[in-house]
Amino acid sequence: MEFEKRKAAVMATLAAQAPDKSPKGAVDAPIVPVLDALNRHHSYFTTSSCSGRISILAHGRRPAPDAGAVEGDGNKTASKKKAAGGSWLFVSHDPADPAAVVDLLFGSPEKSVEGDLVFRFEPLIIAVECRDVAAAQVLVSTAISCGFRESGITNTQKRIMVAIRCSIRLEVPLGQMDHILVTAQYVHYLVTIANDKMEINRKRTESFLHVLQCKGLSGSSKEIIDCSQEDCNQMVGKGNSLDIEAKTNVSRATTTLNRNKAVTPGEDIGGGSRFKSAGHLEEKGNDATPKELLEESVHYHEVETGYSEMATSTDYTLGFKAHHCFCYRLSYNLSTEISGTSRSSLSVVMLKIVGEPIEKLSLWGQSACALNIKGKEQVIVFGGFGGLGRHARSNYSLLLDPQSGLLRKIEVASSPPPRMGHTSSLVGSSIFVIGGRAGPLEILNDVWVLETTENRWSLLDCSGQVFNPRHRHAAVTMDSKIYVFGGLNNEVIYSCMNVLDTQTMKWSEVNISGEWPCARHSHSMVAIGSQLFMFGGYDGEKALGDLYSFDGKTLRWKREKTTGRAPFPRFSHSMFVYKTYLGIIGGCPVRQHYQELSLLNLTCHVWVHVTIDSFGRELWVRSSTCVVDDELVIIGGGASCYAFGTKFNQPMKINLQLLESTGYLCPETEYQSVIQYNKTNMLGSSLCNNYPHGASCDSEPNKLVDRSCNGNGHDTKEYVLQIKKNCAKFAKDVIKKFGYLDLSRNVQPSPDGFYICLPITREFYGLVQEKQLTQLNDTNDYSDNFHAYLKDHSVNEVSLSTALSILLSCGGSLLIDNVACSKKFHKSPQKTLRESVCSLLTEKGMPLQLLEQIPARWEHLGDIIVLPKTAFMDPRWDSVGEELWPIVAKSLGAQRLARQGRILPTGTRDSTLEILLGENGRVTHHENGIIYSFDATKCMFSSGNLSEKRRIAQLDCADEIIVDLFAGIGYFVLPFLVKARAKLAYACEWNPHAIEALQQNVHINSVADRCIILEGDNRITAPRGVANRVCLGLLPSSECSWNVAVRALRAEGGILHVHGNVNDSEESSWLEHVIKSISNIACSEGLLWDVSIHHLERVKWYGPHIRHLVADIRCKQL
Repeated sequence: MEFEKRKAAVMATLAAQAPDKSPKGAVDAPIVPVLDALNRHHSYFTTSSCSGRISILAHGRRPAPDAGAVEGDGNKTASKKKAAGGSWLFVSHDPADPAAVVDLLFGSPEKSVEGDLVFRFEPLIIAVECRDVAAAQVLVSTAISCGFRESGITNTQKRIMVAIRCSIRLEVPLGQMDHILVTAQYVHYLVTIANDKMEINRKRTESFLHVLQCKGLSGSSKEIIDCSQEDCNQMVGKGNSLDIEAKTNVSRATTTLNRNKAVTPGEDIGGGSRFKSAGHLEEKGNDATPKELLEESVHYHEVETGYSEMATSTDYTLGFKAHHCFCYRLSYNLSTEISGTSRSSLSVVMLKIVGEPIEKLSLWGQSACALNIKGKEQVIVFGGFGGLGRHARSNYSLLLDPQSGLLRKIEVASSPPPRMGHTSSLVGSSIFVIGGRAGPLEILNDVWVLETTENRWSLLDCSGQVFNPRHRHAAVTMDSKIYVFGGLNNEVIYSCMNVLDTQTMKWSEVNISGEWPCARHSHSMVAIGSQLFMFGGYDGEKALGDLYSFDGKTLRWKREKTTGRAPFPRFSHSMFVYKTYLGIIGGCPVRQHYQELSLLNLTCHVWVHVTIDSFGRELWVRSSTCVVDDELVIIGGGASCYAFGTKFNQPMKINLQLLESTGYLCPETEYQSVIQYNKTNMLGSSLCNNYPHGASCDSEPNKLVDRSCNGNGHDTKEYVLQIKKNCAKFAKDVIKKFGYLDLSRNVQPSPDGFYICLPITREFYGLVQEKQLTQLNDTNDYSDNFHAYLKDHSVNEVSLSTALSILLSCGGSLLIDNVACSKKFHKSPQKTLRESVCSLLTEKGMPLQLLEQIPARWEHLGDIIVLPKTAFMDPRWDSVGEELWPIVAKSLGAQRLARQGRILPTGTRDSTLEILLGENGRVTHHENGIIYSFDATKCMFSSGNLSEKRRIAQLDCADEIIVDLFAGIGYFVLPFLVKARAKLAYACEWNPHAIEALQQNVHINSVADRCIILEGDNRITAPRGVANRVCLGLLPSSECSWNVAVRALRAEGGILHVHGNVNDSEESSWLEHVIKSISNIACSEGLLWDVSIHHLERVKWYGPHIRHLVADIRCKQL
């Protein structure tokens, strides 16, 4: 009732003639239809809004709060008082006239405006109160799908609030009215950019309004779902804009299925449809067969149509009411193509957790196993990062019943150490946990076993071959053996296959045989009988998208060949087996618009893909999946972002049985029948009839490629799609989108120059052939309205079926590529290095497992390539060093080669760089216009401080005196002198090698006359009472010289640049400590200073959760 009262009050205010509380006093006109659509819905009302604006704001030094979330703010150029101080110099809710804005700033000197001027573009923002969380989730999903990607639920306490917004903002300081720092041309340019953003904002707003109206959110009784239904944790999918979708009220019927014919918007469906009561279907409930549901379909509400090619297909929408009031929603298309490119959708169901707090499942990097306990399938979860309270690695064991949602902790006497990135493998009733990471530098290789019948953990003492520490590896069980592949140990990525025999507790290693996969981590593996399958991962340079199988009998690897669009390359994903299908879900990189479940039919090796709709935008990264009965249970997953914080997923599940029961998955018999049908009914005419007059064509009658053998068959020809020039960009984009553009060949013009020939894969050749079989019955012709169609639809919205129709309607034809022009692909340095070293190992008869020590990255220091300290560390490399190092240097394009050592923890910070190739370590390094010359084997140099050196260089230090207490070779002294133009610098240093380099560097950079080098301990040599600024660039802490720095400043005060390595959770306490310490030192020196934070610079991550900070401390005399 409170919701209705608040809504009534707001609606009365909107209907009143009196001005509202916004500066304008009324709602922005461009946004009125959107607000009306939302406010007419019984589950929403708007509380504030802005349609988007271009403005110039004059405000004080302290930024005023953003006023974007008020109900309009006017379209006048008159100055208005802003709520938190400041005034509007210019505001427009429409595209602005650049000339008028320039004249306002540069042509009106008599205008008196105080404060800093800021030019802004702010996009649409609407604050909406929602009836409940389910309604909020529906609204957020709709907004995000229309481009308002920063939309979210901002409050769930007394009022459930949603903010609809996006990130296409623009904010540029201009200076002050009497001293504008930019030119008129630049202001003109800014207004042009803002106008472009305003147009994008308008299109997104119109799209949002269209979706609101089409989806029945404009206040009618026609709802997608009754959001007031209690105890229903429905996650409603956003659906697919290409599909025909019926909007069904599922609050009354247990199972409802709608069959809709394709109609145009506004078309009367007519009286020919057969209607039966909802009660008839409700009586049958879950016992109704799919056939009965199809025949007894019910049209409750209006139909939203997709594109015209869907007229020949049938689309269904099912609503299932599951246990615990969970609601499923499945959309699928019965015209699914064998290639797996059409998109259907499933919805996830959140699990209601009882027993232990649900936060205990807020994890990533954990492991999970499905186990039958007393005839009931349950999931055992161990370890991971997250949990209750402050997030950390865990070591508790949890037992989850996916049906009831009961979560309980397994009580054990002792547990393995906390960890993440480990694996759990079920052998009989025992769960084996292998490896993982217990801390940033603590990588594990231990093996623990949980005896589930006794609830007892034991640490195993394994023998046999050495099993190296690792995490992010993959492990599966075949018989009584556990097979482990890959993994990560600091810089080392493994490519070996280790096997643990759980009967003898001995480790062994599989000899390389067959098509051996490259080294990787964060991949996935599953076992089916005597075979295991592995997909994806990360090789240190890129995400992988390859699929391998391993035969447990022959011990041979094989790279699998499949048909259809393969899943995109990824890592940190999950893989599972469901009947005869191999499933892949989640991973990095995260899909921006939808989650996708990829399924491989292991019988005919065909990929199909299903969209997973969810409003929470789950991050299935480092999740665990288990198939329990016919449901895919997903535990944990998430990510940590320094900008948006940490996100964990709730436990959820997906009903896989729905896919097979509806006939979505393509059985092998149907697949083969389609291939056979196409072979025996192939049209005999050539597809090159549209070849331009005068051009030659020797193409033979086209043959359908049997994709069951990956398109190879007996046809070894390469093909191109010839298309008109005005259609070529669309054709290339859409073919590339679906993965059928052959990237190994170049795009070529036709001989007469009127057409473009796009290189295509054999799979696409077969799809075009199949499409021609049905094209005769297709009444859609896009040849006349091609450009009009593209104006209303983006490439991302076009289905494969529509794309094929468009390409054929616009004269697209298949030709044999007789002038195939292959692209010259440049190998990455890492790949070149790997191949060269592999050849050397093969020649010398050395084990290829040594390839795991090839580095994934390196550093440039002048003309020296510096390898990480973990590269090529095995003693066996020493025997081939004379041949190895020239190969490495040549592969990386270097003349000299070195390997990084640790900076010695001495006061002089000596380097331990090891020269591998070249005579000495003397290097000349150019950085930001400054020359650093030094001996890299004696002096340390960190390229990670580049951002701080650039910041120092941008300071205005004219007429200032600098004291650098830890000058080194001139890391910060030189930026102060060369770029910031400091008057004088005192450089304190006690390392003789660094002093030698510093003396040379100040001469090379022509600043020797402004630099005084003080050799020795700065506590003795540093000057007193002279500095405007003091630099304390010592890590991990410079606190030992804070008192020296205070004495070096003038009595009037100045700036201290204090460096330090700080835990990210202790940043505030560190700053407080710095302020308090400097204040106390100043007081003890008799200095009355106001000590404050002037600026905090986060330079780099020094280690996990350890950040290099620089605090600019202002000391001002009172």
